[in-house]
Amino acid sequence: MYNGKKVVVVLPAYNAALTLEKTYREIPFNLVDEVILCDDASKDNTSDLARQIGIQHVITHEQNKGYGGNQKSLYNKALELGGDIVIMLHPDYQYTPKLIPAMVNIIGDELYPVVLGSRILGKGALAGGMPLYKYIANRALTLTQNLLINYKLSEYHTGYRAFSREVLEGINFNANSDDFVFDNEMLSQIIYAGFHIAEVTCPTKYFEEASSINFARSSKYGLGVLRVSLSHLLQRMGLAKFRMYQKPQKA
Repeated sequence: MYNGKKVVVVLPAYNAALTLEKTYREIPFNLVDEVILCDDASKDNTSDLARQIGIQHVITHEQNKGYGGNQKSLYNKALELGGDIVIMLHPDYQYTPKLIPAMVNIIGDELYPVVLGSRILGKGALAGGMPLYKYIANRALTLTQNLLINYKLSEYHTGYRAFSREVLEGINFNANSDDFVFDNEMLSQIIYAGFHIAEVTCPTKYFEEASSINFARSSKYGLGVLRVSLSHLLQRMGLAKFRMYQKPQKA
C-alpha cells in the first residue's frame, strides 16, 4: 500500500521462463500488494514457474491473444482486485523493477496519474544496446506523434507504464487492438481524455533473453502508430469519430 492505495504489478508474459524469477525477485514488496501474471499461451513453463515462485494470480491463455490481448486480461483483473496504482512490468528483465517506488510515489502522491519509464531521456538508449534502426525509428515516430497528437513525450514506445485506477476506468482500453499497437492506442486515449503523463528515465537493457520484435513486425507496428496518430488528429478536430475514444461502459 502507498498512502492507502493498493499497488498491483502486472506482468504480460510470453515464453518468459528464463527471466521471470530474476524480474520477480526485484519487485519491492514493501510497496506492492499483488502481482498478476498473464501467460499468453507460452511454449515454455512460464505459468508453472510463476506459481512456484509465489505469484498470487496467474492467468493462462489457452490460445495466444497477442500483446494487447494479454494486457486487457491483466488490467481487467487488476481493477477486479481493487488496484489503485497499476504498474505494467515486462518479465523479460528489460525494464528494472527498481523504478517501481518512483512510479508509485508519483501516482500515489497525486502528482500525475500516468508514469512512463522512458529509455530515451538522457543518452543511455544506444549505450544500453538498443539497435540503431530501432532508435532512429523511435525518434522519428515520436516526433511525428508529438506533432499529430499535440503532446510532448520523449517516447511513446516504452513498455514500462504505471496508471491510476481513474485512468484505467476512464479509457476504453478493451476496444483497442490485440497486437503491439495497443500500447500506442492506450496513450492516445489517455491524452485525448485529458490525463497528464510523467516520464522517468529508465535504463535500457537489450540482451539475448529479452523479448523483441523483428524488423517486419516493427514495420507493421510503425504503420499502426501512424494510423493511431492520424485517428487522434481527426478525432480531436471533430472530423471523425472512433470507438476507441468513447467512454467505457460501466458494468
